[in-house]
Amino acid sequence: MHLEKSEAELIAMSCAGDRDAFYCLIQPCERGVFTAAMSILNNAADAEEVVQEAVMKALAALPRFRGEAKFSTWLIQITINEARLKRRKDRRHLYDSIDEQQTDDQGDAFPKDFADWREIPSEELQRKELREALKCALDSLAPKYREVLILRDIQHLSIQETAQVLNISEGNVKTRLLRARFQMRDALAPGIDGSWASGKTEYEKVRPW
Repeated sequence: MHLEKSEAELIAMSCAGDRDAFYCLIQPCERGVFTAAMSILNNAADAEEVVQEAVMKALAALPRFRGEAKFSTWLIQITINEARLKRRKDRRHLYDSIDEQQTDDQGDAFPKDFADWREIPSEELQRKELREALKCALDSLAPKYREVLILRDIQHLSIQETAQVLNISEGNVKTRLLRARFQMRDALAPGIDGSWASGKTEYEKVRPW
């Protein structure tokens, strides 16, 4: 019966103490919040811990939810904040850049060139190998690029929602997403003879999480 309720109704019921309604509210978001945590922590156990903490904080803060964004976007934002906090506390994160790159005055890296985002040929890599290559490429991105790439290309959040979750401008979302895609291309191209022929579709099929 809860599944037929609107988001607003589920929120109201959850605030009134209906835990089943709260489960119905978060259940569609579970994969998304885990992916968001993984984009920052790159560790499944840590991500699960952060997701649990984020869900509990969301439950406590739910009466203050103003509905200015979708509940899923709000929960992802809480998750990202929790993941960043854990990363700062643990000091266990070591991120390798793809290459030494030029940066602008805000610290954003410039791609080597502005060739089109192309597609990765399925005939060049077996599915497992492509998954591993994408995982390594994602891991090599700086956190601010990986976060945007995952929220936009894997979570399919809008530019506006991504900007809201990360607390940056929509222009910065577009810039970081473009640079993240170029860096992914540069990381993967050496393994497929320097060119991509099938890309985003294949990328969606084999995304790591």
